[in-house]
Amino acid sequence: MNKGEFVDKLATKTCLTKKDARKALDAMIDLISNALASNEEVLLTGFGKFEVRARKRSRRINPQTQQRITVPEKVVPAFKPGKNLKDIVARRLRAVQTGSGLKARRV
Repeated sequence: MNKGEFVDKLATKTCLTKKDARKALDAMIDLISNALASNEEVLLTGFGKFEVRARKRSRRINPQTQQRITVPEKVVPAFKPGKNLKDIVARRLRAVQTGSGLKARRV
């Protein structure tokens, strides 16, 4: 589902116009982004927690040149799903073995 499809479903579910639904979604994304940029956690009980995590400097191999490179330390956004979200996904999807590995399939 892309952003446009999400806005359409949000508008239908909340009886908002698509314009108002887009404003609400953009405002939510902006609030979460600004909170993370201020090093604040955003906890949506039952859904999950948005937070920032620091990563150490690491040495990797560039797959194109096979040369060793150093990736500097950095801060990245992270999401940890809540129990309710995990339960909903687990009830509706199952892991199925395919030729190329595991895939999620509807129950």
